[in-house]
Amino acid sequence: MNAPLPADALPPAFDTQALKAFIDERWDSAIVPALTDYIAVPAKSPAYDPDWEKNQYIERVVREAAHWVERQPVPGLVLEVVRLPGRTPVIYFDVPATRKDNGDTVLLYGHLDKQPEFSGWRHDLGPWTPKYIDGKLYGRGGADDGYAIYSAITAIQAIDRQNIPRPRCIGLIETCEESGSYDLLPYIDALRERMGPIALVVCLDSGAGNYDQLWLTTSLRGMVSGTLEVQVLDEGIHSGDASGVVPSSFRILRHVLDRLEDSGTGRLLPTAFHCEIPAERVEQAAATARILGDEVWRRFPWSCGADGSFVLPMTTEPQQALLNRTWRPTLSVTGAEGLPPLGNAGNVLRPRTAFKLSLRLPPLVDGVKASQELKALLEADAPYNAKVIFKPDAGVATGWNAPSLAGWLENALNTASQHHYGAPCGYIGQGGTIPLMNVLQEGFPKAQFMVCGVLGPKSNAHGPNEFLHVPYGKRLTAAVAEVIAALPAQA
Repeated sequence: MNAPLPADALPPAFDTQALKAFIDERWDSAIVPALTDYIAVPAKSPAYDPDWEKNQYIERVVREAAHWVERQPVPGLVLEVVRLPGRTPVIYFDVPATRKDNGDTVLLYGHLDKQPEFSGWRHDLGPWTPKYIDGKLYGRGGADDGYAIYSAITAIQAIDRQNIPRPRCIGLIETCEESGSYDLLPYIDALRERMGPIALVVCLDSGAGNYDQLWLTTSLRGMVSGTLEVQVLDEGIHSGDASGVVPSSFRILRHVLDRLEDSGTGRLLPTAFHCEIPAERVEQAAATARILGDEVWRRFPWSCGADGSFVLPMTTEPQQALLNRTWRPTLSVTGAEGLPPLGNAGNVLRPRTAFKLSLRLPPLVDGVKASQELKALLEADAPYNAKVIFKPDAGVATGWNAPSLAGWLENALNTASQHHYGAPCGYIGQGGTIPLMNVLQEGFPKAQFMVCGVLGPKSNAHGPNEFLHVPYGKRLTAAVAEVIAALPAQA
């Protein structure tokens, strides 16, 4: 634990009830309507919409978010939609400080691009048909994380409304995050001088262990994704004629994947894809496991087995489940080609099989090196001399491990969590990837990080029935306001 803070470093005293009332009203009257419009637009990330420029969906959500911000009464706010040739646009806003200090700045981050539709939505829901039911706003992208720009501006307004001095706040809202943020680094380079020194990064693109307290993300996994293809013929052949002579492309693909993964346990075999888990993160996982218990694994929508029993998780031990999803590598197959629909699956030995692979990497494993090693592993010594090719996607990402918390930030997080949730701040690693975090930590090595978000139990980002838990979003906005105002001079 950190030593007690001196009195002059304590967070400013908010009128908590007034803060809550203002933010709740803004969410109800302005943010939820804006997000309802946003969800209706299929602004898919470039990886899922190669014609994004022509289709103009990303352009539409950027324009609408920018206009919303510009209409807000924030003194001195300057907003620009920055465009580099051939790249997705970013929104950059700058709000001057209302206090006199050494010019330290808070950077608020989010994104407006979305994952694709996916299947399995409830009959009354859909990815582009927003519905607000019992405090949950359903639809693609609201929680991941279209709300971020609206929440960030509202937090700044809430501070100013109580005449509490605050630091300069800038915003960086991108539109390439779901594709790996490969467009973002050129923008950071272009904007670096304008941004200046960053003392605190507030990223609103993460998750929560429950909806009962503020959660700080302590780590993020990296990711290598790509397509693994096996081809054995130039065209399909009658399976009765060819099977037993022509090897199955599916069997070869399965054999190649066995080099990577133990299919019995799901453990990744190459040591290069593993790292030692820091002792601090093991201890935090144990503490979080005590808070969440079996909800760590029960929160998923498990199917029933053939006998009516529930499918079982890879582990029912909460701490190990937390470490598995945050600090251990995992392979997922997220798509396939070369397999006809069941209704059209005749007796044909197929010429090719292709899988889309998603390999999540521990936070301390280099993503670029892992991509190179994965390609070499999968393509080497192809069985039967088959055509085996792995094509990595552009968005290779290295994970992120948060720097140690400064005393002021630890105190501010706990104070804000107690004020707005009635419980202390929780600490949790996330299995997802936010490539920006490493870029910012390298560019601003002295910055502190508040990585948080609204993706709690059953919110199901990227999947069917995704929702934004509006009551949690309101409280998170208030907590962010308190933390921003708590940034000490000369942080």
